[in-house]
Amino acid sequence: MKKIILLFLLIGIGLSSCKSKKRYSDQLRTKNVQTERRKSTSDISKKEGNANLPAEPSKFILFHIDSPSEYISTFAETAQLEMMGYGIPASITLAQGLLESGNGKGELAMKTNNHFGIKCHKGWEGDYDFHDDDEKGECFRKYNHPMYSFRDHSIFLTTRSRYAFLFDLRHNDYKGWARGLRKAGYATDPKYPQKLIYLIEKYDLQKYDRQTRKANYENTTIVTNDANNIHTVQKGDTLYSLSRKYYMSVDELMKLNNLRSADLSIGQPIKVK
Repeated sequence: MKKIILLFLLIGIGLSSCKSKKRYSDQLRTKNVQTERRKSTSDISKKEGNANLPAEPSKFILFHIDSPSEYISTFAETAQLEMMGYGIPASITLAQGLLESGNGKGELAMKTNNHFGIKCHKGWEGDYDFHDDDEKGECFRKYNHPMYSFRDHSIFLTTRSRYAFLFDLRHNDYKGWARGLRKAGYATDPKYPQKLIYLIEKYDLQKYDRQTRKANYENTTIVTNDANNIHTVQKGDTLYSLSRKYYMSVDELMKLNNLRSADLSIGQPIKVK
């Protein structure tokens, strides 16, 4: 009888020891997860000083961009504002935008304003469209304005741990960023880094990596006065300032409004889309 009691005691001690080890093992796993999460750059997207975007327009704005130079002049300021808010070199953002969107003229960019080929992924609750990519009919995010694509690109890179090491690079190390994006799995093309570097150096995009002012989207606020997208000219307005505000070229504004000169008058109605 004593032997039976002793046997049960030993079994009880063994089970208790196993449970203790399991709890300790679970604690280790939990600690490891917490440590990994602390390494994530998700806090970057919430840091003070990030530029708030203006309210997204209610309608899809289609952009007609004729050349890489026009793409750069249209979105350089947006890339710089994102750089100041999130730490991604503007040269890299512009080069990726040029490459991924086909200079803003690619089929996906034209129908979704998605300039970075970002797919829906699990949890995406915004608008979307389908496009043939690696597979037929893949789901891609859709935006009414390209600046929201640029913001999503910033958030995408700063909230995924596999890109965290990029933010340890020197700010002007666009070559390191280009190679790092490929290494982290942003693209499957083995020549992706060389393509980005080529675009940066061809169009001198590294000049946009110089921070000149605090991130602020006030000057790029999307404003329309009515359903017909008419802007009433105010004091200080020029065709150039309107082209920046509404993301249109000066030539496009002139053609749309049948203007023969760049002179504007206060109170003059200008079609902006």
